[in-house]
Parts: sequence; C-alpha cells; structure tokens
Amino acid sequence: MRLSELGGKEIIGLDTGEKMGVISDSDLVINPDDGQIQSIVLPGGSFFGFGKKREDIVIPWSSIVKIGPDMIIIQLNSHEIQASQK
Repeated sequence: MRLSELGGKEIIGLDTGEKMGVISDSDLVINPDDGQIQSIVLPGGSFFGFGKKREDIVIPWSSIVKIGPDMIIIQLNSHEIQASQK
C-alpha cells in the first residue's frame, strides 16, 4: 500500500466505535534504520482554538487491526492510551 492511499482514511477505535481522527491530519513515526512505520501520532488540538488543548494520541502500528478502503480500525488497551498522553 502506498502512503498516498492512507491519506483520507478515518481512524476508528474498535472498542468504542469512536472516530479518533484522519490519517491526513496525523504524523507518522518512521524508523530511520529500516524505514518501517512505528506509530501514528494524532494531534490533540482544541475545538476551533478555544478551550484546553488535548494531548496527542500515539497509536503503535501494531495496534492496527484492519486497514479497509475508507477507514483504519485500531485497538488500544488502556495502558497504551495512558502512556501516549504523558
């Protein structure tokens, strides 16, 4: 799969069914030694610039359950979510 094919896909949490973000709005962490994607970083942001900024969410590549035509389904355990928000 090409990186350009990932661009518009939504990231959906398997446990909650919640839309967590879109790949085109996120960053990819790539291992410089082997070129493999290690994780996806979803920016926290705030609602139209108002309010408290949310923490970034780091999704390990190993947490991806399925990449479909329109979405990426992930499964994060509570330990991974807490670690990514520190």
